[in-house]
Order: sequence, then C-alpha cells, then structure tokens
Amino acid sequence: MKLLPLFLLLLPALSTAAQPGTFDRQGHRGCRGLMPENTIPAMRKAQDLGVTTLEMDLGISQDKQVLLSHDPFMNADFVLRPDGRRITQAEEKQLRLYALPYAEIRRYDVGSLGHPKFPRQQKLRTYKPLLAEVIDSAEAYATLKKLPAPRYNLETKLSPAGDEVLHPAPEEFVRLLLPVLVAKGVLDRVTIQSFDPRTLEAVHRLYPALRTALLVENQQGLAKNLARLSFRPTIYSPAYLLVTPDLVAECHRQRIQVIPWTVNSADAIERLTKLQVDGIITDYPDLFGTTARKQP
Repeated sequence: MKLLPLFLLLLPALSTAAQPGTFDRQGHRGCRGLMPENTIPAMRKAQDLGVTTLEMDLGISQDKQVLLSHDPFMNADFVLRPDGRRITQAEEKQLRLYALPYAEIRRYDVGSLGHPKFPRQQKLRTYKPLLAEVIDSAEAYATLKKLPAPRYNLETKLSPAGDEVLHPAPEEFVRLLLPVLVAKGVLDRVTIQSFDPRTLEAVHRLYPALRTALLVENQQGLAKNLARLSFRPTIYSPAYLLVTPDLVAECHRQRIQVIPWTVNSADAIERLTKLQVDGIITDYPDLFGTTARKQP
C-alpha cells in the first residue's frame, strides 16, 4: 500500500509496448491439463511448451499477500491439508484464503492428489505460490532456457458478493496487485483480466495504459458487454463457443483483440484460428505444436 504514490509517479515513464507480434498462445492456469494448476511447475511446463503468455488466477490472503489461486478457498477436489488429510466438501468453504495468513496457505498441498477432471495432470507435491515468486521464477527460467520473456495474463477473482468476505473490494485488490508488477518490472508484459468490470475500471483509473481483458461467458452480445465498461478494453475474452465470424470482425473493427477460453481440442483451436482470433487460452499448451500459427 505504501508503494502506491511512488508507483503512480513512475507509471508515465514505463513502456506499454505489449502487443504480441504473433498468435498469442496462452497456458490456462499455467497448463492445468498437464500440471497442478496455478503453480510454479505448471508455469515452467508451459514455458517449455512455448507459450507466449502465462495465464493465472489471483487471490489475496489474510495478510494482504497476492497469491495464485482460482478458488477463494481450499478446493476439496485436489487440495490436501498440511498433514496429508483430505478436505471434505463441507469443510472447504471454511478454509477461505482471505481468512488465512499466507504462511499457513503455503503449507497446503495442491498437487499430490491430482485433479479428477484432468487425468493427464502430473501428480507432485506443490503449493499456492505468491505472484512475486511466480514472476521471479518465470523470468529466471526464461533466462536459463534462453526462452522469450514471458507475458502474464492475470485474472482477478472477484465478485460483488465476495467483497470483504472472500477478497478485498476491487480498489484495494488492484492497489495490492499493481505495486508487485512495478517492483518486478513487468508491467509492459501484463494484461489484467476479469469477469468483474469493477476491477477493470479500477485498473483503468490507476493506469489507463495497462492492457485489460473483459472475460465473458454470457450470451448478451458484444455491445451489451462492452457497455459494462466506461472504456474500451484491449481484449474481449469470451467462452470459446461464443466466438463467431461476426464477433471477431466487429471486435477488430473496434481495434479490440479476441482471445477465447478455454479451448482444449486441436479441432477447436484450428477452427478458431481460421476465424482470425488473436490468441487461444488452453489447459493443454502441447496442442499448439501443430495448430497455432502466426497472424497475417
């Protein structure tokens, strides 16, 4: 929080040249189909598979640390207690991340059990890492392996019903997040995405040059969804079954990129690339080996 005034002073001098020059290959939660989601091993595997962008979900701990997690609690499907015991469905909602200090969260095992919906996912003991730690790891791994510097697509997991219960309100969430990105020097390679327009509005107020993506899973159409924002986002990110030729054409007419989620078959990736989408988010980045291509 104390970093924010200096952060705001530095913003005008930061580069905003984050437009990818090639088709944007995004690994969903790192590569959820192959490794435990939202973990350092998942990000490194995605880097090995040649993703352009590491996609991940963000939550906030009780002591205001920004960490990786899709769920605002310990998911009974794949999380084990520090002593290795299973968590019941009745217990999981009591284990809210926003009610636990990060030191406690880190003790839970999110990889040994494996995810029941992803049989190819490798099982290994791992934990929910801090965002700062993930960025440090990804940057160092890219240098070690002589890979391109990764881009980061960061989803803020918020809803009005969860404010001050499952997470801080949007303004505080963003004020906790942005200084981490400044400290790590990666703002010009970051996109902030959310289903919650309030978060994107907060990002836009604090730093309008930062790339934003509006996540969409409803069938209300482009115009109504864009009307939820006071500005034009960089990216329109719909559930992939909502993508049509007309949607892509209209987004491009408005200079908005289209990057659908979560596309988990080679046939679907091929169909969508033929529609000229600007990227794909997938749980299986190994699918890009034969289907992804450069945009003309």
